[in-house]
Amino acid sequence: MTRRVHSSDRLIYSAGSQVVIRKPVQGSNERVEQPVGAVGVIVKSPLDQQHAYRVRFTDGSESQIRHENLTLLARFKEGDIAKSEGGRILVDVNDESQLSALNAEPLMKRVIFRCVIGSRAYGLDDEHSDVDRRGVYLPAATQHWSMYGVPEQIENEATQEAYWELQKFIVLALKANPNVLECLYSPIIETATPLAEELLGMKEVFMSRLVYQTYNGYVMSQFKKMQADIRNQGQVKWKHVMHLIRLQISGIKVLNEGFVPVRVDEHRDALLRIKAGEMPWNEVEAWRLQLHAEFNDAFEKTVLPERPDYEAANSFLVKARQLAMQDELP
Repeated sequence: MTRRVHSSDRLIYSAGSQVVIRKPVQGSNERVEQPVGAVGVIVKSPLDQQHAYRVRFTDGSESQIRHENLTLLARFKEGDIAKSEGGRILVDVNDESQLSALNAEPLMKRVIFRCVIGSRAYGLDDEHSDVDRRGVYLPAATQHWSMYGVPEQIENEATQEAYWELQKFIVLALKANPNVLECLYSPIIETATPLAEELLGMKEVFMSRLVYQTYNGYVMSQFKKMQADIRNQGQVKWKHVMHLIRLQISGIKVLNEGFVPVRVDEHRDALLRIKAGEMPWNEVEAWRLQLHAEFNDAFEKTVLPERPDYEAANSFLVKARQLAMQDELP
């Protein structure tokens, strides 16, 4: 089950929680070391809200920050769409019992948008690369209204396909989910109905400064796990490391230029060196920290809005729901 992130006036955030700072962190020379909106992880919690938390940031620095100057990352990303979304239902189209119980099979005929993401879209593919397809389906109104409802996501692992129900896709895009934003900007589109074309034509409404928190938060948590893997196992999954660096590069571009750069031709050789395990870990770490500094600079200078355009996204969803009453797929 996925539920809204709740908070209490007396809640003490636990160690390991990812947070967003509400007030800039200044050094002894009054230089801003971490801007408002920077993502960190709590390494030590106080016993009460009268004392400060110790927070570690992506660049490895730590600061003492009081409770009123912090927000949980998950709560921060909810923004104006903070509401209970009920249970998360995911259907495997190869599971006949799930297809029957949730009447999911017809949904595959309701796909309005299909694209290719992953290595082939990034320009990082080779002869062994899979074709990863993602997309969006619009349930018929009768399916949506029925007591059985519709799943938020359907998958076909055998063919490397996954599709989101339209509302779920929009909510994830508003939260700056990297996988969903990359779908909107994929250079390889295989299916797009007129309604999907309209969605692609308004993709800029999903661009906001939330990219900084979402991308940074994910990269931070994953690198923390990898550093533990190196300590405990002496190795990491280099393909995953490559994609984390790629994600940082992408996030910087979003903040600087307002669009998601899916292809990474300029950095292809360096990224493939990481994937092949040919770049030493200390070199990867140095690049990560350099990109973190560039990310901070881009966040300070970006002209993107604080939040995405919720009203435009909602208006599109309402229109799509109305069109779903027709027999023909819009």
